[in-house]
Amino acid sequence: MPITTRLTTLLGIQSPIVSAPMASAASPAMAAAVTGAGAFGFFGAGRDTSQQLRDGLRSIRKTLDIPSGAPVPAGVGFLGWILDRTEVSDDPRIPAYLEEMPAAIWFAFGTDLGKYITQVRAYDAKREHKTLVFVIVNSVEEALRATNEWKVDVLVVQGNEAGGHGGSYAPPLLSLLQAVLNEISNGPVIIAAGGITTGAQSAALLAMGADGVVIGSRLLCAPESVYSEAIKEEILKAGMNATARSYAFDDVNRTRYWPEGIDGRALANDILVDFDKGLDLDARLKNYDEAKTKGERSRLVVWAGVGIGFVKDKRDSATIIKEIHDEMVHTLQAVTRRISLKL
Repeated sequence: MPITTRLTTLLGIQSPIVSAPMASAASPAMAAAVTGAGAFGFFGAGRDTSQQLRDGLRSIRKTLDIPSGAPVPAGVGFLGWILDRTEVSDDPRIPAYLEEMPAAIWFAFGTDLGKYITQVRAYDAKREHKTLVFVIVNSVEEALRATNEWKVDVLVVQGNEAGGHGGSYAPPLLSLLQAVLNEISNGPVIIAAGGITTGAQSAALLAMGADGVVIGSRLLCAPESVYSEAIKEEILKAGMNATARSYAFDDVNRTRYWPEGIDGRALANDILVDFDKGLDLDARLKNYDEAKTKGERSRLVVWAGVGIGFVKDKRDSATIIKEIHDEMVHTLQAVTRRISLKL
């Protein structure tokens, strides 16, 4: 049974679910599977070259049998701080990406994302196809700027439960979503992100006023995920309190290039133990490198959200999306049976 919201209407999809463009985890195959299941799939650009992005979109076009000249019903997520380097290099990625006619583009974590949104709008002004712009926001202030200044199509309201990177200052999702909804009406489509792994959670967020949800961690063990088998096995062993937010993970991963205030949520393992003990960076890097050389898993960097405890198997992405959608429908229907309002 389809669910109709502003998001599904905007994208022409059956389910108000978007898969997160998780760099180093979400692949073009995952994005294609999610879209094929009636939702909307993204994959992460990470540090991919323009040709790799082209190839990814072309593979989705082929998998979904989308004719040449029609938009590809999927998108790619770009990190602002990486774009600050690539777009002034001899291999700028945004023009190459837009040339493939993706339905959407996702921006996050940059000090001036507006200039890249302007670039997308300028490119689209020369053609009939219009690329939908998604932007992550971690505060009401960011949401207002994205709405009023950048005129984005979709606000991705990300709470601090999210796996991977986000604002260290972000409130929990329920509070942040409510605050954004209070400030912004009749504006961009608003979707919720951060720790969402079940259909019941998704239904609750729709009831609050979200137009859709972002699913990330639930897909990490799918065969379409490019996470290693070792990482997937660590995820499957994780419990409900298995993650933590810290700069420690980027320290040892040698990826402290993120904008100020952006940290990461990952499985809390010996990386965090070293940090909490007060070991200096050199000592923590030594422990991390030695564990990596020995193939030990105690210091793997495993980006994951608070809902990781619900991930119990390696079923495929399409099945996961369909199960979440069906549970969402069941939950919404059950509410009308369980709760009676007398006017």
